[in-house]
Amino acid sequence: MSSEMLKDLAVRILDKIPRRKELYADVRIVWRRQERLKLTNFQPDVCLTEEDLGVGIRVYLAGHWGFAATSSLRSDSIDRAISKALASAGSSAYISIQGVPFQIPPQVVADYQTPVEIDPLSKSLEDKLGLLEAACRAMKSEKSVLLAEASLDIFKESKAFASTIGSVITQTTVHCGAGIAAYAVDGPSVQVRSYPANFGGDYHAAGYEFIEALDLVGHAPRVASEAAELLRAPVCPCGPTTVILESSQLALQIHESIGHAVELDRILGHEASFAGTSFIAPEMIGNFEYASPIVNVTADATSVGGLGTFCFDDEGVAAKAEPIVKEGRLVGVLSSCSTAPLIGRESSGAMRADGWQHFPLVRMTNINLEAGNKSLQELIEETDKGLWLETNRSWSIDDKRLHFQFATELAREINKGKLGKLYRNPVYFGTTPQFWRSCDAICGKEEWRIWGVPNCGKGEPMQVARVGHGCAPARFRNVQVGGVQ
Repeated sequence: MSSEMLKDLAVRILDKIPRRKELYADVRIVWRRQERLKLTNFQPDVCLTEEDLGVGIRVYLAGHWGFAATSSLRSDSIDRAISKALASAGSSAYISIQGVPFQIPPQVVADYQTPVEIDPLSKSLEDKLGLLEAACRAMKSEKSVLLAEASLDIFKESKAFASTIGSVITQTTVHCGAGIAAYAVDGPSVQVRSYPANFGGDYHAAGYEFIEALDLVGHAPRVASEAAELLRAPVCPCGPTTVILESSQLALQIHESIGHAVELDRILGHEASFAGTSFIAPEMIGNFEYASPIVNVTADATSVGGLGTFCFDDEGVAAKAEPIVKEGRLVGVLSSCSTAPLIGRESSGAMRADGWQHFPLVRMTNINLEAGNKSLQELIEETDKGLWLETNRSWSIDDKRLHFQFATELAREINKGKLGKLYRNPVYFGTTPQFWRSCDAICGKEEWRIWGVPNCGKGEPMQVARVGHGCAPARFRNVQVGGVQ
């Protein structure tokens, strides 16, 4: 279904909602198609195509929200959904609980599309499977690699939004991603190396050209060789040391210890049961020393290629670059039209829903660590003793986003400004503010890139968001590091 057809339908549904002086309403129609392919040792493990279409209807009445959704676009189904949305808002208004504020955004009419060179849905299944099979074969050339995985993911969404203030917005987004992983085995010992990142690779708001540029087949022999080399590597030594985080690992660090912590619904305690709250209190905004003075973090929904890039959020608020940490100080948060007024601010444009069937939540956009002024070579040469940590293997963080533990696939010794010995099973620990305050160098724009996270979970029932993190490798002092046998 074209975006124009979705737009016309959204306006017609909105017109069916009975008008009241105190009523605000919006309609969101979402069409999605997703293709997932995964090969394990040349054999298809996942070969899935999903497609769905539906409408979500929000109404705001007397300080209370109502919501209903349906996958049927029949007139009677739409009428029932409208009645349910109005009834749920009206029922809440009769209960002796305080309503929530709502800052109605400005009226806007707009259309947006992800820039795409090659439509990924136009590529044949044979081409996609051929790419993944070739990558698996290249990894299996290493004898100790008993398991070779290659995967590919394509996501396309068309969305139409219409509201009672006259906003009409259509947005079509295209996301692509791919990755490989080699598992080397020697008796009870198993080591893995991934490219370009773990958990399925990397993702971008782009067409199939992004997958081609990853060159999975070209990187496969190195990935397999490093997995085999890790089998023979000593366990990472323990103790406090200097670490330099490779950028995909740093992206996850940003996601878990900054991105989730600055979601205002968590800060206010509105989000708690599934994903936890935050160590941040509202009075800390504008005053708290989150990081060292060289650290600047921006929530930028306009970043080229980011999975958290869009034109307008699901309340019709324009995408923007919102400062979160400025020269180390916490200055902003991720917010919505209902949460921002509670701290005397305007929405940051971070209200997004997973598909048509969910009420929007405060979600990350692209949470970016701004580039510094060092080259990676300079960072290493200036480090007398430390570790280079690369590619996440696992992580854990408490429900206030304060105490964390991350394991990476490998570590390399830094000795007198040079990379040296390889270590296996490294783990590093920390507390969010202390860790970020220890950051003393960040690589420059040449090393900066945006990473895609397609599976960020939050809420009950759980919603999955697609978000991005731009960063370059960075150095942290006096970090506690350990190794697992």
